[in-house]
Amino acid sequence: MTTFDEPATFTPAQAREVFRRGAARPTTGWASGFTQTNLIAVPEDWAYDVLLFCTRNPQPCPLLDVTDPGDPATRLAAGADLRTDLPRYRIWQNGVLAGEVPDATGLWRSDMVAFSIGCSFTFETALAAEGIPLRHVDQGRNVAMYVTNRPCEPAGRLFGPMVVSMRQIPEDRVDDAVRLTRAMPAVHGAPVHVGDPRALGIEDLSRPDFGDPVDAEPGDVPVFWACGVTPQAALMASRPPFAITHAPGYMFITDRHDSEYRVG
Repeated sequence: MTTFDEPATFTPAQAREVFRRGAARPTTGWASGFTQTNLIAVPEDWAYDVLLFCTRNPQPCPLLDVTDPGDPATRLAAGADLRTDLPRYRIWQNGVLAGEVPDATGLWRSDMVAFSIGCSFTFETALAAEGIPLRHVDQGRNVAMYVTNRPCEPAGRLFGPMVVSMRQIPEDRVDDAVRLTRAMPAVHGAPVHVGDPRALGIEDLSRPDFGDPVDAEPGDVPVFWACGVTPQAALMASRPPFAITHAPGYMFITDRHDSEYRVG
């Protein structure tokens, strides 16, 4: 297997095996060309609320797969196990983060329904292929994510604000970034905002709510995409009794090619 110095060269199965063995690393830049997903798993009696929330908020929560109750398998990767194959999980109790674990097997209830939600790491392949720099990858950091002042459409018992991921894009490449990501609506699509972060209620880019701060280069413009961490903000606001999610930036790597989610 390749070394951790070359995570882009891993196959999805190799990456999942590494995470299953306990490695906990942000997955940006891993298994280049393959789709990554966010995870939220809830007891069956909350599953319809999550499904409805995703349906009403498709840009931050583009739904790619839903499991049967208790089944940790996903159609997005043959032989994978959603309880073990992510590098880090978050455990939620009554809307409060109770801890993070590298393996969720012992906490996975027999009635859990898991939702796989599109991730913006997927469109980074297209950005990089056209020479658009990814500052967080170059700096060896997790992407920066922020809770905004934009409310999501409530659904059942779930409500909460939209979360966004931010990438510093050279000003002369912003239009290209918009064009490329607009063609991938299943993984958040076009940006929701370009420029002044205060329009989203973000006061300080150096203090993200999730992930790492990322240094801008001269001429960069902050560009914000809807983010699949949004369901975690909904958990904090709505306070369901129990849920399991990915840790922000520590995604599930599927066997699907990024190109499968490109339209036009």
